[in-house]
Amino acid sequence: MFRGILTTKLVKPFTQINTKNILLFLALLGPGIITANVDNDAGGIATYSLAAANYGYSILWMMIPTTIALVVVQEMCARMGAVTGKGLADLIRESFGVKVTFYVMIALFITNLGNSISEFAGIAASLELFGISKYVSVPVSAILVWLLIVKGSYRTVEKVFLVACLVYIAYPVAAFMAGPKWDVILKATVTPEFKPDSAYIMTLIGIIGTTIAPWMQFYQQSAVVEKGITAEQYGFTRLDVIVGCVLAIVVAFFMMVACASTIHLHGLKIETAADAALALKPLVGQHASSLFAFGLFNASLFGACILPLSTAFYICEGMGWESGVDKDFEQAPQFFWFFTVIIAISALLILIPNAPLMKIMFLSQVLNGMVLPFVLIVMLLLINDKKLMGSYVNGPVFNLIAQITVVIMVVLTIIMTLDIALPGILNRLLGH
Repeated sequence: MFRGILTTKLVKPFTQINTKNILLFLALLGPGIITANVDNDAGGIATYSLAAANYGYSILWMMIPTTIALVVVQEMCARMGAVTGKGLADLIRESFGVKVTFYVMIALFITNLGNSISEFAGIAASLELFGISKYVSVPVSAILVWLLIVKGSYRTVEKVFLVACLVYIAYPVAAFMAGPKWDVILKATVTPEFKPDSAYIMTLIGIIGTTIAPWMQFYQQSAVVEKGITAEQYGFTRLDVIVGCVLAIVVAFFMMVACASTIHLHGLKIETAADAALALKPLVGQHASSLFAFGLFNASLFGACILPLSTAFYICEGMGWESGVDKDFEQAPQFFWFFTVIIAISALLILIPNAPLMKIMFLSQVLNGMVLPFVLIVMLLLINDKKLMGSYVNGPVFNLIAQITVVIMVVLTIIMTLDIALPGILNRLLGH
């Protein structure tokens, strides 16, 4: 059934558990865990916090199907990187031509710019809770991010990112400090609930869009290629992908539990991820609130590195330009200029007084969800091409899960669009 997935080459590393294989796994560790965990960025925290604050435990059921879809999608792109030795944007250009690639790049650039802006919004909001003005925190953070990527090597950058992943333990700790009712949570997690209104549907799209963001597929495949992972080593990278995806969902789950157990329970309203941290303070204490705020800063700074980086990766790959953290400005000028310009624009926009930060953060995640089906369709066409993937093509189960994800996202987007637009259209037709 899992033909093309669980081949001898991929299973072998797990049947020979010894010191050598453990060391090899640790050496290949990185792309899967980093990509999945950076997804819990400022926009992600805002989306998960808003969802739980507005709908409580009843939204938790989304996390199980989302986990399955996330593992499948990320495994597919990592496998393509290991087998072909090329990034996703490279494969799109070679298989579908420059015109299709150009439009895909434009759509992804717009969504990623919104995501990058949200990261600096998260940095500003989180450090303001500790008394640091955004006019200090945002420029300093932008410079630190730029120096890390432009002056650092891939190995250095990866180590920094892996350490940043450890800070996400703040959210499970904050959730336990909130004293949730675990029996109620367990029941809600396995009991699907659907509400046919545009706000709820937009929340579902936002959750899927922030959990399986389109940039993730491009970044992870590029990271696998840059790390030099091959099909023979892929069994270990596949484990890295699965572990990373599960850890990311666990963190998001506890984030939602913390907000549902406190903010929703007391009927409070929040408008930003920073509001969520502030709301926790009188309910469960200063320490939980500070942990939530510190987690937001870590996630935002983490995302401020990855989002512009992933954008530079896929645009340069798509256009056939040199890219890579291990290169310099002279070797890959377009790559580093794209990275620099995105950081500069994102940071400067956050410094505008009264900028609608929360709308930018939330709507960027909804836009992610709307763009995701198109990326998945292209991925399915590529990964099922035997000329490209050989024996590593998708099996029927992975194809089915990916196809169902595409259909669900398209249907939800259509329903949301009609629910929002139809009343206005009817009013105009009726002359109201």
